[in-house]
Amino acid sequence: MIEIDLSSNLNAVLQQLQEKARELNDLSPLMRRVAGIMADAVEENFEQQGRPRWKPLKESTIRQREKQGYWPGKILQQTGRLASSIESTYSKTLARVQVGGSQFPYAAIHQFGGKAGPGRKVEIPARPYLTLSDDDLKEIEEEFRIYLKDF
Repeated sequence: MIEIDLSSNLNAVLQQLQEKARELNDLSPLMRRVAGIMADAVEENFEQQGRPRWKPLKESTIRQREKQGYWPGKILQQTGRLASSIESTYSKTLARVQVGGSQFPYAAIHQFGGKAGPGRKVEIPARPYLTLSDDDLKEIEEEFRIYLKDF
């Protein structure tokens, strides 16, 4: 017969369990790493002009950019302000990547697509930059595995 008696060590075991529970209530170290992965993913989206690749610019848009001195260039990076405005934040239970500030009213139209311009006559295709690839998600899953392996 096998018998396990924890009565003499029960307080130590309970203290360890309480410590682990406190650690799980504050996932800040994990969320910091996840927010970093997400920020890197968004930066990569701008660098590669979408993952999957965004719809190309119209010829009229390219000609307009050439006249303004912004072409050759990359989609969604005429000045680089949108790409450089991406902020990552985290807390005990949250990791977030977002467009910082309210000075970018055009950020949503590029993410989701829709009608814009005078009279809303110009159709802007969705070019989602706040997205994660399957590889990004796998990297985040791996961070969770690493973090939780000691529990």
